[in-house]
Amino acid sequence: MKQLIVLLLLIPAFLATAQPQPDRAAIETVLNQYFDGWMTGDTTRLGYAMHQSCQLKNYLENEKRLVYYSRADYLRLFRPRARDPRTSGRIVSVDITAHTAGAKIELNTAWDTFTDYFNLMRIDGRWYIVDKISSRRPHPTAPVNPQKETVMDGINRPWSMAFLNEDEALITEKQGDLVRVNLRTKQKFVVKNFPTDMADSMSRRTPGDNTGKFEVVLDPSFNSNKFVYISYAAQNETGMGLKVIRAVFENDALQQIKSIFTVEPFTPERHHYGGGMIFGADGKLYITAGERLFTEASQPPTPLAQDVQDKRGKIYRINPDGSIPADNPDFGKGAVPGLYAVGIRAAQGLALEPTTNRIWFSEHGTHQGDEINILKAGVNYGWPVVTTGKYRYETYKPAVTEGATYTDPIFAWTHTVAPTGLVFYRGEEFPTWKNSLIIPGLSRGSLWRMTVNGEQIIHSEELFVNDRVRSRKVVQSPAGRLYMLTDETNGKIVWIKNAR
Repeated sequence: MKQLIVLLLLIPAFLATAQPQPDRAAIETVLNQYFDGWMTGDTTRLGYAMHQSCQLKNYLENEKRLVYYSRADYLRLFRPRARDPRTSGRIVSVDITAHTAGAKIELNTAWDTFTDYFNLMRIDGRWYIVDKISSRRPHPTAPVNPQKETVMDGINRPWSMAFLNEDEALITEKQGDLVRVNLRTKQKFVVKNFPTDMADSMSRRTPGDNTGKFEVVLDPSFNSNKFVYISYAAQNETGMGLKVIRAVFENDALQQIKSIFTVEPFTPERHHYGGGMIFGADGKLYITAGERLFTEASQPPTPLAQDVQDKRGKIYRINPDGSIPADNPDFGKGAVPGLYAVGIRAAQGLALEPTTNRIWFSEHGTHQGDEINILKAGVNYGWPVVTTGKYRYETYKPAVTEGATYTDPIFAWTHTVAPTGLVFYRGEEFPTWKNSLIIPGLSRGSLWRMTVNGEQIIHSEELFVNDRVRSRKVVQSPAGRLYMLTDETNGKIVWIKNAR
């Protein structure tokens, strides 16, 4: 009798926790479709499991930033691939209430564990994933085997790349056009209406010429205002100078073009124009301007990079409309507008450190003397009064400004590297690289990975040592995939992947 009473008491609890079996089976079918699509890059299977309205969210702990994808954006992250036998998925739990459900799943790969929480709904008789939040935990012993895979070629000396979405990007061809590329379809489209003062200069290019199209960056509010910013060497009747324009990018054309910054004077020199640009966390646009000289013998009595009344050899900070921020550092009477730092020879690459919002930059030396620096307001980086390299003319002795103080680089090479467009790694493919500084080099063609601790570089390693291809710039896609541009007439977009 007691056993019967206990059994009767347990029946309501069992009924309360039991799942409707037809619905659970249908949900498991949807989740298995998701597993299959995720593991093989099959966007048809993956998309079948997700409702059109589905959004996917993730919080990037290191960057203190919430990111989210629409269904279409999420599917763009995938490429067809063979199923890795080391990858598995399991359904941890499913909880169903009427036409809604919650599910927890785990996906294990050779290097990560993904834990996803899904909200599901039964809509018109079918279950769909309608929302997803995700976490990713790298395995402590995740293997790292960086390899190159050419995604696209036929780019004429690419200099810079700005992603519009995971598949599409704008690229400046140093000796060609501004183009939009589609990495999935391998197509290239010329962007129309580029200013004509660039076109005239192209016909006069000589070997070793540093002029051309340089950086392209998107406005922080690009999704709403469609503004792009482009730096290039413009020409007039007296020579060439660095110019920055802002334009609306629409229908593969530049509209409402506005010149927002120019580095005069226009001169015949064809070296070291700078042209690097980046938006800081403060919403200001930072611009590098080289001194344009190839040798120290061409320096005036007051070196260009030390003369605050000359625009060359400096780093600038301006508002997006070209006006000058009121809180810029004061370099004294007669200083050119927009100055942020001086003593620059040939800086090109700028990178924003996501954990601190500091801006780091690379700079070319003469004989050796290539450097990595942290950009700080009002600082003098010393060129040509001080250098970690050697002058091309051993007898050169620059004038020293009385009372001037100079800032040493964070890192300097003892051989020529010609570092260019660098980036802080924030992706997931190389877990042990998180927050590392990735730097390409034109001279050796290798890629450098540097571990940063505060304002110090505590470790560096050189990758792809024997490749000997001019590496112009490294960039990351919205999803954190790492790409490199090669400085060739048949320039390439190269994916740096973890082959494991």
